[in-house]
Amino acid sequence: MAEREPSYRVLFVCMGNICRSPTAEGMLRQRLAQLGLTERVAVDSCGTGAWHVGQPPDLRAQRAARERGIDLSELRARQLVREDFDRYDEILVMDGDNLAQALALAPESSRAWLARLLHYAGEPEADVPDPYYGGEAGFTFAIERIEAAVAGLAESLAQRFPAAPDA
Repeated sequence: MAEREPSYRVLFVCMGNICRSPTAEGMLRQRLAQLGLTERVAVDSCGTGAWHVGQPPDLRAQRAARERGIDLSELRARQLVREDFDRYDEILVMDGDNLAQALALAPESSRAWLARLLHYAGEPEADVPDPYYGGEAGFTFAIERIEAAVAGLAESLAQRFPAAPDA
């Protein structure tokens, strides 16, 4: 049987695509698998900058995710491009700077819904702080914020795209 193309696509965006956005990607992938939605919803992440293209997530982000049973080691950074606004249904950014840069890049014909990730945690104007220049506590705080939002996003996706009953 041929694989079905996912009917919905979500893209997470941060600055370099090595901390916050790959963490959100890995976390949502895990939730989608638990909900039986991996064939219905595709997930990716990227950064507004090109500094880390091709690199794996920061080791501190990987460690924080691994403590929650999420493996980010296979992910590689890429940069946000104009075509993403046609490929994805939702583009969820981590902070106001990411939002401004994404809006500047978005074509007028964009079909993607663009918002801060914390919209799904009931805080549509709040940012997930960048932990890159901070210590372990910064990564812990960021992943807790991401976790809260991804839980809300997963719940929203489960309501919009109920898993098919087992045959």
